[in-house]
Amino acid sequence: MSITERLHSFEARMRVGYCQYLSLVEVLIYILLGTLLAVTAALGVAGAFSLVAGAIRNWNRTEDIFELIDRLLLVLMLLEILHTLRISIRSRALVVEPFLVVGLIASIRRILVLGMQAEALTKKENWDNSGKPLFEASMIEFGVLALVITVLVGAIYFLRKSSHMSNHAEHDVEARPGIC
Repeated sequence: MSITERLHSFEARMRVGYCQYLSLVEVLIYILLGTLLAVTAALGVAGAFSLVAGAIRNWNRTEDIFELIDRLLLVLMLLEILHTLRISIRSRALVVEPFLVVGLIASIRRILVLGMQAEALTKKENWDNSGKPLFEASMIEFGVLALVITVLVGAIYFLRKSSHMSNHAEHDVEARPGIC
């Protein structure tokens, strides 16, 4: 074996070794991130139980219910991110749909928070003290979020439809031997 061939062989082994090292580091970081997300979600659920207790005590306050829904949607977002992380670790590929779902949940969560804030802004004492411009800005944000939600739902729909169509195409190819 010549020196050039040895160098190429050494270089190839170094590349493979370095790629394996980076892959291991990537998986370890995914595991740490997943653990932190799981702990955060568990803390969110525990906090939701205390919010339920507070909502039961003050059952006529809508703010407590909005806060509880906000917390639950945050936990749902964390679970979707954790699910996406798990899929990424297992398949070693980026899957788009879970990110769209997280964006959808985040947008809905923000709309609920805006609704809660808008309720407070429309009270007489707040309306007179710069509540009107804040309310108008909230309504603009609400409109933009409604548009974002529409786009995300459409993207999820078309992504699922295209995935469904490609699965049918693969099934048709498998059903007809001798083609391709």
